[in-house]
Amino acid sequence: MKVIKKKPLRTCMACNEQKEKKELLRIVKSKEGIIEPDLTGKKNGRGAYICKNEECLNKLIKSKRLERIFEKEISSELYESIRGVIIDK
Repeated sequence: MKVIKKKPLRTCMACNEQKEKKELLRIVKSKEGIIEPDLTGKKNGRGAYICKNEECLNKLIKSKRLERIFEKEISSELYESIRGVIIDK
């Protein structure tokens, strides 16, 4: 009997859709309080996920949901670096 491995599902913070982990971009906050995109998906810290499209990023910026999740103000530079990762995919 072959065991089928479940694929990990995560929820996008902007559109609340559940997708496979590899389809989403992980944003991580380290213990030192540094927030950055996690391209490997394996960095230590509190993670949050977003779809790899500009529409979800714009929703996230408008709602300030990322700021509430990480309890920290997010700079426009960080949002632009996330946008760069999404566009380069």
